[in-house]
Amino acid sequence: MKTVLAVTVGLAASGLGAQAEEINVMSWGGAVAAAQMEAYHKPYMAETGIKINSIDADNPAVPIKAQVEVGNVTVDIADVEPSDLVRLCDEGLLEQLPIEELPDGIDGTKAADDFIEGGLYDCGVGILVYSTVIGYRGDQLEGVMSASDFFDLEKFPGKRGLRKGAKFSLELALMADGVEPADVYTVLAAPEGVDRAFAKLDTIKNDTVRWEAGAQPVQLLADGEVVMTTAYNGRLFDAAINENKPRDGPEFSTSLPLS
Repeated sequence: MKTVLAVTVGLAASGLGAQAEEINVMSWGGAVAAAQMEAYHKPYMAETGIKINSIDADNPAVPIKAQVEVGNVTVDIADVEPSDLVRLCDEGLLEQLPIEELPDGIDGTKAADDFIEGGLYDCGVGILVYSTVIGYRGDQLEGVMSASDFFDLEKFPGKRGLRKGAKFSLELALMADGVEPADVYTVLAAPEGVDRAFAKLDTIKNDTVRWEAGAQPVQLLADGEVVMTTAYNGRLFDAAINENKPRDGPEFSTSLPLS
């Protein structure tokens, strides 16, 4: 599981405030952006009359950094991962968020006490929690039950899809290697833990297809390029519910949470 954070980006330069007539919000596209529009943006627009423009990006941290560095900031608020939030904030690319000025919760709880643990940062606040899951071809594989099955090419032959980069790949590898989920980051804190994760990934290196955008893993499954892949839970849910792809058919997969 991971918390996704809404961060304030270049607010001083963009003039976001009481006088704003439009707010540009950058998110990840797909199901999560659609959900944010329904849950957050539409109620806000109805209450304030301020228009929200939803902008999609494969990873909002990348265009945010580029916009600030060239001095042409068009995004007011962005939805980024915690590690990117901390990095961009430390680099001075985000506006500091006045935590003490955040409004109380609906029951009067102070903001500092109203978020889940780890949900408040110097430059942002948590807005949702989602999962990275394992999706697989239900018409080709049966009995996928754990992270270790992802690395078992003998029992479950076929190409694997993994997000390009270390995020979630290292965690998955350690869990497949017998590390309990609660201990994953303790193990990763040591160099030998990182080496252990990469050694596990090496066992499927020649059978791995890397993806970058959230829509890609579902498409890889549908096209038959992989038989199993990590994916964002919202993308698989959207494919099943809104695109009516069968969970156990040739176009889709059942899914297995990693945590």
